[in-house]
Amino acid sequence: MKSEELFQIAKKFLPGGVDSPVRAYKPYPFFAERSEGPYIYDVDKNYYIDYCLAYGPLVLGHAHPEVIEAVKEQLELGSAYGVPTEKEIELAKLVVKKIPCAEMVRFVNSGTEATMSAVRLARAYTGRKKIVKFEGSYHGAHDYVLVKSGSGAMGLPDSLGVPEETTMNTLVIPFNSREAVNELIEKQSQEIAAIIVEPVMGNVGCIPPQEGYLKFLREITVENDIVLIFDEVITGFRVAEGGAQEYFGVTPDMVTLGKILGGGFPIGALAGKKELMKMLAPLGGVYQAGTFNGNPISITAGLTTLKLLNHNFYEELNQKGNYMRNGIRDVLEDHNLEFKIAGLSSMFQLYFTEKDVYNYMDAKSSDTEIFNQYFHNLLKNGVFIPPSQFECCFISRTHEESELDNTLEAMKQAIKKI
Repeated sequence: MKSEELFQIAKKFLPGGVDSPVRAYKPYPFFAERSEGPYIYDVDKNYYIDYCLAYGPLVLGHAHPEVIEAVKEQLELGSAYGVPTEKEIELAKLVVKKIPCAEMVRFVNSGTEATMSAVRLARAYTGRKKIVKFEGSYHGAHDYVLVKSGSGAMGLPDSLGVPEETTMNTLVIPFNSREAVNELIEKQSQEIAAIIVEPVMGNVGCIPPQEGYLKFLREITVENDIVLIFDEVITGFRVAEGGAQEYFGVTPDMVTLGKILGGGFPIGALAGKKELMKMLAPLGGVYQAGTFNGNPISITAGLTTLKLLNHNFYEELNQKGNYMRNGIRDVLEDHNLEFKIAGLSSMFQLYFTEKDVYNYMDAKSSDTEIFNQYFHNLLKNGVFIPPSQFECCFISRTHEESELDNTLEAMKQAIKKI
């Protein structure tokens, strides 16, 4: 098997043989050769219906012809300039038009950069140091947010190399708990600069907010002059044109974006109210910079992608998501397995647990060994989902009913073998 051979070579040059930990699974990951529409093809000439979709960006499917053509045209004009381009303005205008909280935008290169800069900006704006995040939320790989729960709400480093003194100002509480938020703010409201939240937790599987929870966060942050940051790197342009803030009808102070915004190319962005955004250099004293900020390739791909996303597009994706979730539910009920199916719009995940999944600790109750069997059985049946229980599955525009039906049949066969 060529994938196995490549993995043995990769381990000599890349830590763990991969460039991101989530790509590693036993005995070895398949190596991609090409992709098109809802399919990804490996170097051993196998192909899979893809629900990983590069962990979310490819809402139009792989290698969308209009995106590819636009990028080809831009490549012939140049791949990087180090000066502004008109397309940056066009994409910024589109973000402001679509995203409720966005009045100004700063383009960066990744979701990690976006959340790091948003936290810095919130601290500068409020003059406070502490931030609040939720257990199991992933906001990138920078020191502020690589934090796990410690004693009470105190955050402890979640990675070697992150100093404890860096995370002492990051407070960690359970998602969907009003009590935890109330208790924390009652004690430390004058020290908290921001609450950062994934409106739908997409890095612990897929956990939507309970009814009214995001509205509650908005109200309590307004009352206490705390900046509310929605991390919509995953949900931005996926659950609705205006992201989760449009879907749930709640407008934060700032939003971080990525994935779909780049149309399959690396990008990130922070956007928000002008009074906040004007604090960024060169207008203000909050420093943020990057050689590839506003890179014309990513900007072109993102601009082309966003122009193809409209209300009908999201209605269609929502229908596909419901079809898939209902189909999975039927398969599992037929086999009398303990499970919870979660998700919304074109996002879904399956938890092998009898508990309702409202937060990280609920998700941790899932039987990850059964999930691992499920993943490998699906792979053998030509369906690729993220290899971790704690990631989210995605549907693209190119997943037609035939692909969804074939997937449900593959799931049925995968479940039979567990």
